[in-house]
Amino acid sequence: MPEVRSPTVRRRELAALLRRLRNEKGLTVEQVAEQLLCSPSKMSRMETGHSAPSLRDIRDLCGLYGVTDEAERNRMMWLAREGKRQGWWQPYDLPYSTYVGLEAEATSIRTFQPSVVPGLLQTEEYARAVHDAAEPESSITELTPDVVEQRVKARLRRQRLLTEVNPLGFWAVLDEAVLHRVVGGPKTMEIQLGHIVELAALQNVTIQIVSYSAGAHPAPGSMFNILTFGTAVADVVYVEGLAGWIYIERPEDVSRYSRVFSRLCDMALDETESIDLVTKIQRRYGSCPEPVS
Repeated sequence: MPEVRSPTVRRRELAALLRRLRNEKGLTVEQVAEQLLCSPSKMSRMETGHSAPSLRDIRDLCGLYGVTDEAERNRMMWLAREGKRQGWWQPYDLPYSTYVGLEAEATSIRTFQPSVVPGLLQTEEYARAVHDAAEPESSITELTPDVVEQRVKARLRRQRLLTEVNPLGFWAVLDEAVLHRVVGGPKTMEIQLGHIVELAALQNVTIQIVSYSAGAHPAPGSMFNILTFGTAVADVVYVEGLAGWIYIERPEDVSRYSRVFSRLCDMALDETESIDLVTKIQRRYGSCPEPVS
């Protein structure tokens, strides 16, 4: 069996397989739950990837669904075991850990950002400034300096995906506003934009800018990531906002986001023009006088 990279993806892969097997038998979640002597909510969690079934669950489901092929049964058992493993990100207690788990095994990500630099492109100081300005996820969450530092470290570790042996394909379309929003001060912005220029030189990274002159575009005020996998897991769209983290999986909805992303690419400056603009604005930050303390 292949080396596990993400228990999150293994759970989703197994969940899709369990749904397919149940539908092929023409059974409802309630009927299967009755046969397994468990609650329908447990079945629902297993079929949505929110929890990993036990090996006993897999044995019983294989019997119920008539899965007799030994290789298929072994694979399902392997998926269940790997789905229970701990990902490297889990000790960081990130509120968006599900996304990080998906990101860890994505083969490509297409992202649109209207206001800030995407996390995988952020420098340490820029990331720290973004987290310092963030609103806590709930009234019981406090973004203490220790929590901020922990999340910055996790973000920097995630960035290894861009430079590993089989790197993530990353295509970012940014609104020009991202380049002008001064996060952390002029010096931080100068270094951050220089970092973007460096990463854009990687073969697996594409960066385009939707300039102000492009006018209105189809995703005002909306950020989203489209994640594609090299496994049986379908594409997922991740949308982040004050209301929380949303994962969109219906094929028709994913297709809509893909169309919008394509339109944004068509409206944006090409890669060379985009990096020229980033470099031009970076130089402006470099000429800003340092604040007097």
